[in-house]
Amino acid sequence: MWLSHLYQKMRLLKNRGKEPYLSIYKIVGFYPDNIRLYQQAFLHKSSSIEDEQGKWLNNERLEFLGDAILSAVVADIVYEHFQYRREGFLTNTRSKIVSRESMNRMAKELGLDHMLQYSFQHPFKETHNSNMLGNALEALIGAIYLDKGFDACYRFVEQVLIKKYIDLDQISQMEVNFKSNLIEWSQKNKFDIAFNVIESYTDGDGNPVFQTAVILVETNDTIGIGTGYTKKESQQHAAQMAMKKIRTDRSFQQYISNVKKKRRTDQNQQNKGETLIPNEE
Repeated sequence: MWLSHLYQKMRLLKNRGKEPYLSIYKIVGFYPDNIRLYQQAFLHKSSSIEDEQGKWLNNERLEFLGDAILSAVVADIVYEHFQYRREGFLTNTRSKIVSRESMNRMAKELGLDHMLQYSFQHPFKETHNSNMLGNALEALIGAIYLDKGFDACYRFVEQVLIKKYIDLDQISQMEVNFKSNLIEWSQKNKFDIAFNVIESYTDGDGNPVFQTAVILVETNDTIGIGTGYTKKESQQHAAQMAMKKIRTDRSFQQYISNVKKKRRTDQNQQNKGETLIPNEE
C-alpha cells in the first residue's frame, strides 16, 4: 500500500509544472491524483471518446455527480452564513448561487472555456449550448470528489467559487424570479395576466426557440415579450420586461392608474343601478 502511495507521489512530482496538471492546478489549487477524471470533466458529449472497454466517455455523468455535491455544499455554506433566516430564504439563496447564469459566469472566470473540448462552433453565445461551461464546472466538482473526496470539494466551492466570485449577502437580495413577482403584482392590483407563446422556431443548431408575450387581459395590452430555449425561460424574460415597464415607465404607470379608476367608477355605477331596481313583492 505504501509503495503504491510513494509511486503516486513520485509520479505527481514528475508531472508538476507540465500540462494538463499545471492548468488544473491553477483552477482548483491542487495537483490531481487521477488526471483522467479531470480530462473527462472537460469533455463535452459532442466530443465523446471511446475507452478500452468500448464505452463512450464524456462529462455528463460527472456533471450529475457534481450537481448533487455542489447543492449540498452550498446548502451548508448558506445555512452557516445566514444563522437566523428561514427555510424559504435559504432555498432561494442556494438556487441563485447554483443557477445556470451563476455557474456559467464562474466557469468563465475560472477559464474553463479554454479547457473544454467540443466539436462545434460558437458554443458560448446565447444559444442552447450556452450552459456548457456551467455544466463543465459541475463535472469538475464531480471529478474533485472522486479524486480527492468530499472535503476537497467543500474547500474548492467555499474558497475558490464562493469567496472569489459570490457575495452571499448581495446575491441573497438579487431578484431572479420575475414571473413570480409579476404574478404577485397582478394579484395585488387585481389584474389577470396571461403568458401566450406567440412564435416558436428552431435556431441554426436545430434547437427549439420560444417567444412569449405577457398579456394584460383586462385591456388586451402586451406588456412584455421574451425569448428562450424553453417556454419557462421565455416566460421569465417576458416577465422581466413587464416588471421593468411597471417599475420605470411613468406613462404606463399613469395608464394603469387610469384603468383602475375607470374600473372603480364602473363598479360604483353598477352598484347604484342595482339599488334603484325595486324589490319584487
